[in-house]
Amino acid sequence: MGGMSTVRQSTIGRPRGFDADQALDRAVEVFWRQGYEGASLSDLTAAMGINRTSMYAAFGNKRELFDKALARYATIDMAYVRDALAAPTAREVVETFLDGNIKAVTAPDRPPGCFSIQSGLSCGVENADVSAALARARKGGELAMRDRLRRAIQEGDLAPENDPDGLARYIMTVSEGLSVHAAAGATRQELAEVVDIALRAFPGESRRP
Repeated sequence: MGGMSTVRQSTIGRPRGFDADQALDRAVEVFWRQGYEGASLSDLTAAMGINRTSMYAAFGNKRELFDKALARYATIDMAYVRDALAAPTAREVVETFLDGNIKAVTAPDRPPGCFSIQSGLSCGVENADVSAALARARKGGELAMRDRLRRAIQEGDLAPENDPDGLARYIMTVSEGLSVHAAAGATRQELAEVVDIALRAFPGESRRP
């Protein structure tokens, strides 16, 4: 028993032979391109450059790996959302958000579209929790936008007759539509034209060039 304990401690204490963040970034791309159900463990470990034992040890099972990939995506690829919410006016928040969204869903070094839509919008009953988790993530973004617009009304930046819930839902619907069209091959310029039209419905004067 003592010998087994020593081996186990040695194995646990041994440093990983790979960059965990880099491996996770590769997993993000596999889930993004192939969807949760389409991404096999072989696909994932091959892209990550590790074997299954290392994957389980570092990230857990496939479902746990997906949760970590979603968190990584939110931190790295969705950083523009945090920048947008910090903009000084509601109009700038929305313009910055949608402009950033266009760049994100057409980034040349990433799959087209949005991870939170492409990776699990359609899942079988056995993986319904994946679609639900992604829906919660998207809803979280909508609520963050709603709260920011509520603050804009409180600060007098946005007229009180505006409905922050409806406006936030509208903005997120446009954003999600941009992702779907990007995945279908729409260009950045084509999406920018859509945003220009969409912004006409948002209150306030545009400061876009």
